[in-house]
Amino acid sequence: MTIIEKSVDVDVPVRTAYNQWTQFESFPRFLEGVERIDHPERTLTHWVTRVGAVTHEFDAEIVEQRPDERLAWRTLTEPRHEGTVTFQSLGPVRTRVSLRLDLTACGVVEKTGSALHLARRRVHRGMESFKEFIEGHGRETGCWRGEIRSGRVRPDPAQGSPPVPTWPTG
Repeated sequence: MTIIEKSVDVDVPVRTAYNQWTQFESFPRFLEGVERIDHPERTLTHWVTRVGAVTHEFDAEIVEQRPDERLAWRTLTEPRHEGTVTFQSLGPVRTRVSLRLDLTACGVVEKTGSALHLARRRVHRGMESFKEFIEGHGRETGCWRGEIRSGRVRPDPAQGSPPVPTWPTG
């Protein structure tokens, strides 16, 4: 198992940094190698990543989400990893965003030292790019402020519940 950690201090309020992090679809804009992230369910994301000519697709489950504090996930398929990102207010317009990834190498390529160094460099650059992205925008591109604990989703009361499907009548 390899652990990668990186923190960045961003010049936005904690709420803004957290809200942007919940916008998984925007990750390709600041995370190198991320081609696409779909968010089909509140607790599930589907990632498409590329390293050189190799494309990986995997699903990740959000196991904990506490607004303005913490988000944790684990992959359900290869490549195996789990991670957490925490948000610490450093004042009214400054936040420390800390990421921790626990990676389990699964293939020959992923088990080489060069691949692990590549992953570490990408995570570090990604966190710096997140800082540039959110500070450049000055505000989040969207948000979801519900809570997830033990697989149970509690929507943010201010955002309401997800819409209930309606069926055409007669």
